[in-house]
Amino acid sequence: MSSSATNTATYKFNHTMLRIKDPKVSIPWYEKVLGMQKFKESPGGDFTNYFLAFPAGFGDKASASDDEKASIQLNREGVLELCHNWGTESDPDFKGYASGNEEPGRGFGHIAVTVDNLEAAVKRFDDLGVKFKKRPEDGKMRERTKGGRGGAE
Repeated sequence: MSSSATNTATYKFNHTMLRIKDPKVSIPWYEKVLGMQKFKESPGGDFTNYFLAFPAGFGDKASASDDEKASIQLNREGVLELCHNWGTESDPDFKGYASGNEEPGRGFGHIAVTVDNLEAAVKRFDDLGVKFKKRPEDGKMRERTKGGRGGAE
């Protein structure tokens, strides 16, 4: 394949996918706590993919219908895909997915969200009962969290 047929300067990081146990728990968390919107639901044979994003990333299409947003999904950045494998929500033997923070499965680190005011956002998360794995002020990268900027590990 010829590398002259593509221009890497036009590439965008479109989305990342996380597996979830129960969409009835996960989707409301991303919508209510982070303010994302679910704009596409795509069922497969034994799974469903849910696509969420911050409304501002749709630009002048922020108030568009979900179908319109889905049609421009591949031309925007910052999409989160949540994959639910059917049955995990009610399987008593399901142990969950690897978090990436512990063995086995160490590897995944985090997703990062930029906020306008870190202290206010953390207070909001506390008020909503969010359980932190590591609070921004507790990480090795504390200096990056000053001035309302995120960056906690």
